[in-house]
Amino acid sequence: MKSAIYIVFILALVMLPSCFEGFLSPEPQGVITEEVFLTTEEDAVMATNAIYASLREWNYHSGGYPIFDIMSDDSRKGSNPTDQTGTVGSFDNFTYDASSGDIYRWYDALYKSIRRSNIVINGLDNISMDDNLKQRLIGEARFLRALFYFDLVRAFGDVQIVTSINPEKKIPRSSAEKAYEEIIIPDLEEAIRVLPEKSDYDDSDLGRATKGAAKTLLAKVYLFRHEYQKAFDYAEEVILKGLYDLEGSYSDAFAKGHEFGIESVFEIGAIAIESYSGGGNQYANTQGVRGVPNKGWGFNRPTLNLMADYEADDPREDATIIFLKETIDGIYIKGDGSTPDTTWTDATKSTILEIETYNQKVWVPGTTTTEEWDCNKKVLRYAEVLLIAAEAGNEVGETVEALKRLNEVRKRAREGNTAILPDIEETDKDLLRDIILHERRVEMALEGERFFDLVRTGNAETVLAPYGFVAGKHELLPIPQIEIDLSEGTLSQNPNWH
Repeated sequence: MKSAIYIVFILALVMLPSCFEGFLSPEPQGVITEEVFLTTEEDAVMATNAIYASLREWNYHSGGYPIFDIMSDDSRKGSNPTDQTGTVGSFDNFTYDASSGDIYRWYDALYKSIRRSNIVINGLDNISMDDNLKQRLIGEARFLRALFYFDLVRAFGDVQIVTSINPEKKIPRSSAEKAYEEIIIPDLEEAIRVLPEKSDYDDSDLGRATKGAAKTLLAKVYLFRHEYQKAFDYAEEVILKGLYDLEGSYSDAFAKGHEFGIESVFEIGAIAIESYSGGGNQYANTQGVRGVPNKGWGFNRPTLNLMADYEADDPREDATIIFLKETIDGIYIKGDGSTPDTTWTDATKSTILEIETYNQKVWVPGTTTTEEWDCNKKVLRYAEVLLIAAEAGNEVGETVEALKRLNEVRKRAREGNTAILPDIEETDKDLLRDIILHERRVEMALEGERFFDLVRTGNAETVLAPYGFVAGKHELLPIPQIEIDLSEGTLSQNPNWH
């Protein structure tokens, strides 16, 4: 990737005005236009790198906080009891509304990222440059645009479809189906056609979109759409290609020294600088251990419900959750003095609400916040490919293959201990479905997928109603009220959010 100084320059050109003006605001006078800037091959590479840079921005990560973990039964707000109670805490009990800054920041960040993608997709045709590189860069931009739109559709439903660099100021929402059919699926199909495999990149380009990543994301899209045969086929293509595998131990999938490793299908690279424009990523710092050691803010606290869902002695529990009085990489976890070790549901202390714990998947060795900015966020892992193949295979009658893929995940999880996590042999479709979804929960805990899995499988109301979830409303986030106001009636609100 190009140096950070070039990334910053590109971002200054392609970012929209202040987020408070809305993503469709007109460009301020006196700013150099992208059409003028994109004239050389070097410009094309830097413009593409600028899209990747947006993945590290704090707002890109669901508005800065892991709200989709918090909205699920996997975690609670975390941090100390008073920190962000009225904002992040509202996602614990579904009391957020259309004025939530977290929701708006994410919505805005996604559309800024889409604009950067559109600059590359639309702006490279007129550049005289190596055609293979040109097609690859456009393919990377289309993969990333599909990723951004998939996030938008899953979270907000109907979306504003923006494919030009300078769109009209008022664009109504289009159906989620139209976004799938006109943007997400075609973008991924084209990315599959033109992108190299991971093994074709030099080490200096690790982290770029690949053919395998595009196939994996498309399999995930089809799984979300309940198009199980297509989901199964694309996942199996990735598996049978043989370019990916599971790390030897579960913890290695997230550990330093294994960045862009054998299990990584797509991840966001970062370095230990407390600045996103310099190459750092605050995603892990937001969730890092609070207190001693001082690794971050401590949001996204694993729930007792999640802990209870692990099978006996499953190594993934300890690799996912940091408990107080643990020693990790030689560092003793004392925790935060302003956070109770145990929080009770009421004054009688009859039932424990939560205990002070942290997300170990974002742990980076060290005792300061700086190291936490050096955490690569895993977006797509090979374990998820196997679980997509298992779930989709079960739905289309490929029971043998479904069990094979499921048991590959369990085999790695038990790390050679044959006394735990035995192979699954269940062949009843309905029972096996529940087993696979359970496996998906414990394998991918605190990775932002649980809430969406509950919604797409129709289990959200049953599981989340005790936390305040209302069916017919909370499956989708509200469209940010500021965007509705700026649209002067062009944008409509999601059902039951008025």
